[in-house]
Amino acid sequence: MDSALTSVALPAALAIIMFGLGLSLTVDDFARVARHPKAVAIALVCQLVLLPAIAFGLVTAFDLDPLLAVGMMLLAASPGGTTANLFSHLFRGDVALNVTLTAVNSVLAVVTLPVITNFALGYFDPADGGGSLGLQFTKVLQVFSVVLVPVALGIATRRRSPALADRADRPVRIGSAAVLALVIVGTVVSERENIADYAAAIGLIAVAFCVLSLTVGYVVPRRLGITDRQSVACSMEIGIHNSTLAITIAISLLDSVRLAVPAAVYGVVMFPVAAAFGWLITRTTRTDDAAVSRV
Repeated sequence: MDSALTSVALPAALAIIMFGLGLSLTVDDFARVARHPKAVAIALVCQLVLLPAIAFGLVTAFDLDPLLAVGMMLLAASPGGTTANLFSHLFRGDVALNVTLTAVNSVLAVVTLPVITNFALGYFDPADGGGSLGLQFTKVLQVFSVVLVPVALGIATRRRSPALADRADRPVRIGSAAVLALVIVGTVVSERENIADYAAAIGLIAVAFCVLSLTVGYVVPRRLGITDRQSVACSMEIGIHNSTLAITIAISLLDSVRLAVPAAVYGVVMFPVAAAFGWLITRTTRTDDAAVSRV
């Protein structure tokens, strides 16, 4: 992929997206963890432990190409994005919990993402042009700079001028969606000669991982006594990943377009799958509520 896109455009695009995330956050969103510790703890365990384990199981079971396997693990380690808040709202989830989980996950990802990615690189040992891959300390600092710094600036902007943050929120959200689309298209175009093979190799795994992520995010909290609205929020947060972050790290920091392919494919399939899943659980909940009311 073109060096200007790799070194400038992708990090800048991700910075805009993370700044937009920060515009929707306040310090109270982090403090809310103390008011809903059980829901947050369960969601974080699902996000940080179960999802990487599920991704590892899938890529191992399907004997996926090492680079694509690492790309799936990188995706699994990526936190939820602001789109999860929208889907949670559409399907009557606890959006405030989504905001809190996004805030906490974005901070934790600075540590967990390099750990999981480096584990995957060491285990699958992919070869990409003979170079060595890995998120060393300097690259971890770059992850920090493109994730937390823009978020902090967005939070500071909202704290200093809520009216300005409100006015900027919609344009930034629209711009973020456009950026995500362009990033995905750019990744696909760069690998157009191999895209059919990649789609065949990763498409089914991406769909399976999305379905399993959404299901785990909903079923586990419900089984552990979390309310339906909070379980919907957990499901969307866990199932809808920040694909742009995964793509940026793969291309800009690890210098491998192939590593970005799983995130690009997932960025396409997660929206219809999440919409179908949200419709299904909403319909099921309404049916259960109707049955209870008749009794």
